[in-house]
Amino acid sequence: MEYKVAPSLLAADFTRLGEQVHEIEEAGAPYLHLDVMDGAFVPSISFGMPVLKSLRKVTNMTFDVHMMVEEPGRYVEDIKKAGADIITVHAEACTHLDRVVNQIKEAGCKAGVALNPATPVSVLECILGQVDMVLIMTVNPGFGGQKFIPYTLEKVKQVRAMCDAKGLNTDIQVDGGVSAANVREVLEAGANVFVAGSAVFGSEPAARVKEFNEIFKEYEK
Repeated sequence: MEYKVAPSLLAADFTRLGEQVHEIEEAGAPYLHLDVMDGAFVPSISFGMPVLKSLRKVTNMTFDVHMMVEEPGRYVEDIKKAGADIITVHAEACTHLDRVVNQIKEAGCKAGVALNPATPVSVLECILGQVDMVLIMTVNPGFGGQKFIPYTLEKVKQVRAMCDAKGLNTDIQVDGGVSAANVREVLEAGANVFVAGSAVFGSEPAARVKEFNEIFKEYEK
């Protein structure tokens, strides 16, 4: 299994975005995690298409766009045009989840489905075979710097077991409170894509990316 760190732009220094993106890309981060928030599905408002378009010009990193918005199907085409490679939507935010997943695929992007901490993994049963990635929120979405919620680790295990039972090699991403100190535990539960905000951008982003990648090498041997 291939393990990836996905630094979250929300924790970056917004006065030095281009510089910091270059820094983590050079250090070996394959994904850039981009949280699009609307102030309705979550309390915060973050950034949208103009920021994605600007950053797309300066990096070849995979744009992993996490849509924390109500009815995200309205924005799929625009997010794709702005440079998204992966679009992840919340099951809780979609009236017709199957339709939105298909919209994402038809737009030419990989499709992810996110679950809030208290949402049971059973909601994935019918859609699991159609998605490229499942995102398990390990904090309540909307704010950075929160502590990892312990019971979400069991959800990671459950989703990996569901994928294995169906013969699926689906990526399982975790987002919230992940750091080099606890990533081994989450990795062993079955996750392979790790969103890290303050754990990367808090200090010396390049060094933090390299630290994650060194840990991953232990498991890829």
